[in-house]
Amino acid sequence: MSDFFSSGWSIFIAATTILGLLGCLALLIIASKTKVAAVRAGEVADGSTGHVWDEDLRELNNPLPRWWMVLFVLTIVFGAIYLALYPGLGSAAGSLQWTSVGQYQAEQDEATAAMAPVYAKYAAMAAPELANNPQAMGIGERLFINHCATCHGSDAKGSKGFPNLTDNDWLHGGSPEKIVETITLGRTGMMPPMAAAVGSAVDVSNVANYVLSLSGSAHNAIAAAAGRPKFAVCAACHGADGKGNQALGAPNLADKIWLHGWGEDAIVAMVNNGKTNVMPAQGGRLTKEQIHVLGAYVWNLSKSGTATAAAATATTANTATAAAR
Repeated sequence: MSDFFSSGWSIFIAATTILGLLGCLALLIIASKTKVAAVRAGEVADGSTGHVWDEDLRELNNPLPRWWMVLFVLTIVFGAIYLALYPGLGSAAGSLQWTSVGQYQAEQDEATAAMAPVYAKYAAMAAPELANNPQAMGIGERLFINHCATCHGSDAKGSKGFPNLTDNDWLHGGSPEKIVETITLGRTGMMPPMAAAVGSAVDVSNVANYVLSLSGSAHNAIAAAAGRPKFAVCAACHGADGKGNQALGAPNLADKIWLHGWGEDAIVAMVNNGKTNVMPAQGGRLTKEQIHVLGAYVWNLSKSGTATAAAATATTANTATAAAR
């Protein structure tokens, strides 16, 4: 927007505002002093404007009520004082130096100070201990809904392009310390376009089928065998076995968890076009103590999700065993 605005606009807005106030005041003064004379010769001045309807309905020119005049003047005075104290005259900041950003920050600081005693008792507690504290997890849940659910969903199971935080599959590591680091500093994940390095379109298709074979997904076995040598280009980040590298944030390609879509077409598009994902840093929005509690909540979500999945697997296995008997 800076290309469309200059200091001239600020001057224009300030001048228009001041002239508007002065114009209202001048109009009020002129109107209060104007007298209406008889319109036609021989008529007696009766205080009307000279307009007559239906033979005897005259439009009178009575003065404005005094209370209305006083209120009008007070409104103009209030506007002038307001513009002197607060921003409103173009780029002028006002004598109080008030800004919406400053007020927001002051309110945030006030809220942080009020909540400090609540978070203080959790600061020295480790994530496993916090996970067993219902009050701490309740606070963590509210923090998550307010700051994380927009991308990861209220159930933390994510969606296409946004990681599931309940499945214990982590690009950068799922320890409480790593989770806190991710929340605080954010992450930028980049998969560069690799089509030129892999080879022809056929080579890219073959590599996509090989990647599908790593997770046991449906694939073309002949194409996968042809794509295996070309996968060496990808192994630099994802590893020779395709199981990823958390130090680089390279995803595991052998676990059937697909962040940006599954299938040959999705993988081919990823190789051809690359992808950049950004997890914004929250260190400037949340305090260290808040992030500590939030990190423990997210860590507990992944543990709970893993336990639930394990229980479901065990139930399925027991059911299958019972059926076999």
